[in-house]
Amino acid sequence: MSHRAEALAARIEEGAAGLAAFAEGLSEAEWGTAVSATDRRTVGQIVNHVALVYPIEVDLARAVAGGNAVTDVTWEVVAGLNATHAGEHAQVSKAAALDLLRQNSRQVAEAVRAFSDADLDRAAPFSLSFGAPVTAQFVLEDHAVRHSWHHLARIRSVVGR
Repeated sequence: MSHRAEALAARIEEGAAGLAAFAEGLSEAEWGTAVSATDRRTVGQIVNHVALVYPIEVDLARAVAGGNAVTDVTWEVVAGLNATHAGEHAQVSKAAALDLLRQNSRQVAEAVRAFSDADLDRAAPFSLSFGAPVTAQFVLEDHAVRHSWHHLARIRSVVGR
């Protein structure tokens, strides 16, 4: 097993665990709070969103690791996916979202552990980076690893903790 892949997997698990631990302590009112004036998704929808997109983020990294350009995932596509997800999971329960977060982060961490150093180093054009050739490791770090921390910071800010 690649030490780098293990470190990335551990960071994914750490971020998910931190998000889950914080979310567990939220009141029902906080769970239902919109994260911002422009992003009307609730805290609960955001936690569920992180869980739902983990597999997508790893699939994107696998594509790049395979030397395949990712051209069909744009920020407009992401916005559409987020809007659809918000509508489908408008009333997501804390228990359901946290269960999914734990399950998907474990599965994704295991998938990341299967990456070799050569996989992590392979680069391909990536549409979310404006077509720049980026490595699979960058895709993992910028998406699957960073995602939980990014949203945890937003949630902490909106609930004032």
